[in-house]
Amino acid sequence: MSCKTSSNSIVDIEKQKPYNKVPYLVARNVLKQDELEHVAGYNRHKDTPLETIQENFKKFQPKSVIFDLFPALKWIPEYPVQKNLVSDLVSGFTVAIMHIPQGMGYGLLAGVDPIVGLYMAFFPTLIYFLFGTSRHISMGTFAVISIMTSKIVATYSDPNYGNTNLNSTLDEAADNLPQYQYTPFQVATAVSMVCGFYQIIMCVLRLGILSSLLSEALVNGFTTAAAVHVFTSQLKDILGLKLPRHKGAFKVLLSLRDIFSNLPSANMYAIYISIICISFMFLMNEFVKPWVAKKCKFPIPTELMVVISFTFVSYMLNLGGSEYKVREVGKIPTGLPMPQMPPIELIKLVAVDSIAVCIVSYSVVMSMALIFAKKEYYEVRPNQELLALGLSNIFGSFFSCIPLSCSLSRSVIQYQAGGKTQLTSVFSASIILTVLLWLGPLFETLPRATLASIIIVALKGMFMQIKDLKRFLKEGILESAEWIGTFLTVIIIDIDVGLLAGVIISILALYIKGLKSYSSMLGQVPDTDIYVNLNTHKNAIQLPNIKIFRYSGSINFATCSSFKKALFDNIGVNHRLIRRASLCETQSEARGFNTDMHTLIIDLGSVAHIDMSGYRTFLEIRSEMKLIDVKVYLANASDCVYDSLTRATDLGHPSLECFSSVHDAVLFALKKLEN
Repeated sequence: MSCKTSSNSIVDIEKQKPYNKVPYLVARNVLKQDELEHVAGYNRHKDTPLETIQENFKKFQPKSVIFDLFPALKWIPEYPVQKNLVSDLVSGFTVAIMHIPQGMGYGLLAGVDPIVGLYMAFFPTLIYFLFGTSRHISMGTFAVISIMTSKIVATYSDPNYGNTNLNSTLDEAADNLPQYQYTPFQVATAVSMVCGFYQIIMCVLRLGILSSLLSEALVNGFTTAAAVHVFTSQLKDILGLKLPRHKGAFKVLLSLRDIFSNLPSANMYAIYISIICISFMFLMNEFVKPWVAKKCKFPIPTELMVVISFTFVSYMLNLGGSEYKVREVGKIPTGLPMPQMPPIELIKLVAVDSIAVCIVSYSVVMSMALIFAKKEYYEVRPNQELLALGLSNIFGSFFSCIPLSCSLSRSVIQYQAGGKTQLTSVFSASIILTVLLWLGPLFETLPRATLASIIIVALKGMFMQIKDLKRFLKEGILESAEWIGTFLTVIIIDIDVGLLAGVIISILALYIKGLKSYSSMLGQVPDTDIYVNLNTHKNAIQLPNIKIFRYSGSINFATCSSFKKALFDNIGVNHRLIRRASLCETQSEARGFNTDMHTLIIDLGSVAHIDMSGYRTFLEIRSEMKLIDVKVYLANASDCVYDSLTRATDLGHPSLECFSSVHDAVLFALKKLEN
């Protein structure tokens, strides 16, 4: 049903007056929706579950399934050695240099030994190399995941239980913390294993799409607030204080209270170290690195320079001795850890707490992966990423690893350094292995203030996200409510509660947006079969005796009332009068209603879904409009909406007249009027 826009138009339009005759003739019969479906050969047949399984079994190809399960088997044989090898080597070396200080710092941040951060850069990243689909993200430790893990570790572990390396380095436990007989290592690995199981279950259930529930505003506000948690947790090391740990609500506020009350006992040498480290890294990152980046791709390893320098200074001056009393990293074991499974009873304890860690780690990975995939024009498969993360976490849990995620800063550096494929992580892991086997003890005298300084400087990008609030305020009140609500809840209460609050706000925003509808009255563009909004198109003509109503949105149990109200408001009918007449089942109550309308056409072209409540609403409207001698027709239904209409009649509901287009309904109404 095309309009007459050229001499090749398939519609023969003949202008006629007056309007009580058929205004435009078409070179076919007027079609109702069921007639159109018959002519077009529409097939409503849907396979049964058994038929679907049989069809999928016929299409089953073992080779394709193996390649889908192990993406590395597909691209490794096609790897362009001459083109990518040098770039991946340089990028892998660069990322490994960043892994050493960041891994140690984030390991300490998670409440376990610093060496765990290096384990994270080796064991789970090799599994992700085999199963992951992103070519550019740097897997390993991430500040937000570390701080979330530390909360669970603080809740369920006793730092004085067992022979762990943390006995001399962990802060004193708060009096209100319950004492469980588990080491921090056991709790952290249990969280990693549970997260892995959750992610594999999500993969099997094809729930990769759930990451879309975490909107940009939510993730932005959450990570910005989480950066405040990380910053607060590092202040004690910056100031050289030894403070009790807090858990639960108001943790940030309680920690700040303790810090300010203990400022007089701060270690001035730790403060000097922090000031020097932060100043040096700031100057390098803001001025020197950008200048060097214009000259070569290889970035200056600022963090590693700081780590090596202060490890040497601390060793030479014995900063950890009785004279300076600067807290050091402490004993770092050499070699690889023996595989050990977390206690089964502990897995049950952390099951609920690990849900938030699982969702956040996956969302961060998918967000970064999609950014690079869009830049480099390749595909990232959400469900495969769930499988890769799940297997990596389960494997890593046997080797003292915390939950896996990707670092924003390392991923950007890996991309800027020229990394092309996942082989970058293999080269990086090889260098980390060297550190684990031989070089780890060299960093035992490293001041914890240095690692805290590295973490705080790395948080700059996350803190700068607060600028995005201005953009969300411009986008709308719902987006800004998501950001502000998530941000404040995370800071004031806690990270997991804030994430839950953000998800709830996000779902409510989606619900409100889904309920928000748009309605208008349509008029005809002269000499065409096109119908447009009368309010926004000044040349559109209102057809005499016919009113055409368009509704955009779903018509279901939640929107029936608003749809009906919008309809009667737009056509100018007193619904109360009509409703009273329908209840009395007589037209006498409606005699006072004066209208020249004889036909109401409801355009369903912008309606995405109709349920049985919506269908019954159409029947009510038809019955009520019949009392004032107005015919009601539906038009322009999509296939899914037409299926819903047909399904309703199959269930015994009265049928409704539905036409293939608004113009067909208009022509039919005019012809009925003539007769």
